[in-house]
Amino acid sequence: MEEKYLPSAVEGKWQQFWATHNSFEATVDAGRKKYYLLEMFPYPSGKIHMGHVRNYSIGDVIARFKRMQGYNVLHPMGWDAFGMPAENAAIQNKSHPAKWTYENIAYMRGQLKRLGLSYDWDRELATCDLDYYKWEQKIFLEMYKKGLAYKKSSAVNWCPKCETVLANEQVEDGCCWRCDSLVEAKELEQWSFRITNYAQELLDDTYKLTGWPERVLTMQRNWIGRSVGCEIDFALENGLSKIRVFTTRQDTLFGATFMSLAAEHPMALDLATAEQRAAVEAFIDKVKKTDRIKRSAEDQEKEGVFTGSYCINPVTNAKMPIYLANFVLMDYGTGAVMAVPTHDQRDFEFAQKYSLPLKVVIQPEGETLDPAAMTEAYTAEGVMANSGRFDGMGNADAKEAIADFLEKEGIGKKTVNFRLRDWGISRQRYWGNPIPVINCDLCGVVPVPEADLPVVLPMDAEFTGEGGNPLARVDSFTTCTCPQCGEAARRETDTMDTFVQSSWYFLRYCSPKFTAGPLDREQVEHWMPVDQYIGGIEHAVLHLLYARFFTKVLRDLGYCNVDEPFSNLLTQGMVIKDGAKMSKSKGNVVDPNALIERYGADTARLFSLFAAPPEKDLDWSDQGVDGSYRFLNRVWRLVYDVLPAIKGAGAVEADKLTAEGKKLRRAVHKTIKKVSEDVEERFHFNTAIAAVMELVNAIQGFAGKDAPENVAVVREAVESVVRLLAPFVPHFAEELWSELGNEVGLEQAGWPGYDADAVVDEEITVVIQVNGKLRSKLTVAPDAKEEDVRAAALADDKILPYLEGKSVKKVVYVPGKLVSIVVA
Repeated sequence: MEEKYLPSAVEGKWQQFWATHNSFEATVDAGRKKYYLLEMFPYPSGKIHMGHVRNYSIGDVIARFKRMQGYNVLHPMGWDAFGMPAENAAIQNKSHPAKWTYENIAYMRGQLKRLGLSYDWDRELATCDLDYYKWEQKIFLEMYKKGLAYKKSSAVNWCPKCETVLANEQVEDGCCWRCDSLVEAKELEQWSFRITNYAQELLDDTYKLTGWPERVLTMQRNWIGRSVGCEIDFALENGLSKIRVFTTRQDTLFGATFMSLAAEHPMALDLATAEQRAAVEAFIDKVKKTDRIKRSAEDQEKEGVFTGSYCINPVTNAKMPIYLANFVLMDYGTGAVMAVPTHDQRDFEFAQKYSLPLKVVIQPEGETLDPAAMTEAYTAEGVMANSGRFDGMGNADAKEAIADFLEKEGIGKKTVNFRLRDWGISRQRYWGNPIPVINCDLCGVVPVPEADLPVVLPMDAEFTGEGGNPLARVDSFTTCTCPQCGEAARRETDTMDTFVQSSWYFLRYCSPKFTAGPLDREQVEHWMPVDQYIGGIEHAVLHLLYARFFTKVLRDLGYCNVDEPFSNLLTQGMVIKDGAKMSKSKGNVVDPNALIERYGADTARLFSLFAAPPEKDLDWSDQGVDGSYRFLNRVWRLVYDVLPAIKGAGAVEADKLTAEGKKLRRAVHKTIKKVSEDVEERFHFNTAIAAVMELVNAIQGFAGKDAPENVAVVREAVESVVRLLAPFVPHFAEELWSELGNEVGLEQAGWPGYDADAVVDEEITVVIQVNGKLRSKLTVAPDAKEEDVRAAALADDKILPYLEGKSVKKVVYVPGKLVSIVVA
């Protein structure tokens, strides 16, 4: 054994050993319980960053820990390889997205292997691989046949820089999630997935995901946005038609004083009178160019235009002016809103701006609101007023009563609505999975026959950065024959959103080389669901929602029997340096390669795991990295120093240990218990590592090293340190374990158990308080009776002066911790 710790030599040796022996290959083993551990796979951008190091180190600790516990662990890795960055890089570098992507994959694969991550590399996949995306095309065709995939013209979010459509979930504060460009509204023919068919199940099943952070579940529930209310018909003044609204506030119906319509509403132009038509057309044109997400933001200025037409409130018979409003969206409810300005803030602001009438129909208990004096809408609970037969009722009770009344009168009906919209998957870019349909002038949209799959991306596209989708300019790709009528036709040039590929990769990992279909059902049923999934909070309503939807679709298509893909979810924090998230733009990036060169992969792993709990942000510290490296060197020297003395030591004989030896053994088993609980139950790797550090201190300060009867406990202590560190610093631990003379590896040796008797303290310290102030301490046996502890506290020499001349009113004993004496 080298006296000096040389990370490069140790790490290279064990990485080669693991690769040669296929140490992390996962195969079905009925004799062992399965554990599927997965981190969200990376985009092959070219280099891993410290966020990757932290994320994958967290996952690797869990994978290695579970293997040592005897689980059959599936821990795969692959590449989320389609998407705009590769295409943009091809434009900038005059390269090809495929070449750029596969070169990056090769480089990043090497970086990940250098970290010693325990992946089953035999299951590696890239979503741009033909044998991945061809099966996705088959799934698309099956969804099309079931009506779950469809094409229609609709208002979409358009990124002018990326020149592609964005889903609602990909618009952040009015900007593109990729390039931060201001998003525009645009009318386009595009493909969508009918995720709304699964809205209720997606919502209901969030209550089954007990292993997910509540924050993520709340975000998903809010995004799905289930609303229970009524659809109500408002007849036009001319009696020729009706406008249907959806509302969750039917209790305010008597206070509706005007109507607001979305600019995209099919009746918008028809309602415009001759005098108002020009103004209405100008308003519609302006609104349609505005980002749809921004339109619904609370701080968006409320704007509208009067159509010139009126409708009739069905319960008051009042004539209500009909406006178009910029904050009303066509894809929520019916695209029409009954406006109640006294009880809705947006309606209040709109009414104030356009001098529209206000009518109070819910009064606060014991108060009377004056519409003329109101400065904001009243949205709290209250008592019904100006509402006919419902006056005097609490508004919560009136909701149900009014809903029943509307149904009885044939004016409206109870209904459920969702905020969730269908998932627009069309992307006007080259580097994505081609949508497998053909557009024929005679037959319309025709699916590509399954026998003709896959539709392969052509390699001869030109990337100029101009003119939109490069795929549309490749005649050899676009020109084809209609499989239905045999006439000339044109192949679809939209490609699928990159989130489609990441919505089922975790299922494909179960059988990545299966050639008879997308999934080997038997393998999927063995490995799924993922037991522990790890990734960023930023995917709460993007990837995580889509993956849940796609899993349910594949279940209904007969490919699997899984309802939910991820049993447990851990959302890790970011890596922060100089007060900001590490990024190239901020100039605060730490290069993992340089870190590994200087300190080794195990130090990089140890620091990223020790500096903060996984779910919290990690503040970068050069001193912290150096401290982690020094600790590993301390352990190395410790093993080196004691090795001659402990070679050949047998099992610990507890009854023969000296008092110091028993104390050390107690520290060993307490540490095993602590680390096991911190890793298993809480993923508090930082406190687990801190406990091992304390044990190292105890070994180094052990006063009974020279006693022959203590040799075995020293060996047990040192071996326990190595075994407990194994998931965190695997190369380092394997090397020391081998040098300690162990013939089987750490995984085969297993996770150490602890002796329940050994963790019980022989004596415990109980503090004594008098009137809340600490006055003394007692040393007692752990099983001391309460009355004996109370008596000892009252007789304590340091306590007696505080009792002299006073009356003891109360004595409270908190077992093993505290005696509290109250005197007067």
